[in-house]
Amino acid sequence: MARIAGIDLPKNKRGEIGLTYIYGIGRKTAQNILTEAKVDWNTKVQDWNDDELSAIRKIITDGIKVEGALRSETQLNIKRLMDIGCYRGVRHRVGLPLRGQKTKNNARTRKGKKKTVANKKKATK
Repeated sequence: MARIAGIDLPKNKRGEIGLTYIYGIGRKTAQNILTEAKVDWNTKVQDWNDDELSAIRKIITDGIKVEGALRSETQLNIKRLMDIGCYRGVRHRVGLPLRGQKTKNNARTRKGKKKTVANKKKATK
């Protein structure tokens, strides 16, 4: 079983896809890692030998920020934006979309479940 950066990689996936299960590694980064380690992209994770696995592990630990370190850096960046009170920080704080999306009709993912507002009752004569 391949375990890299505290993550168990799926055995039956190709190496290129298997590495993307690590937070912070996408397809292109996975391809670059495998090329640098001289491992074929299409080789399944279960078919990697110990030398290939150690080479991949070394490249990831030395050069790429992944998992916990990356998550904490992202959270610190968001906290910094909120502390300085910039537009993006305010949108994070209020829980609204921050990349220019319209909020009149959509944005349910950021705003949460719909909160129905009752109509005013008409005065009876």
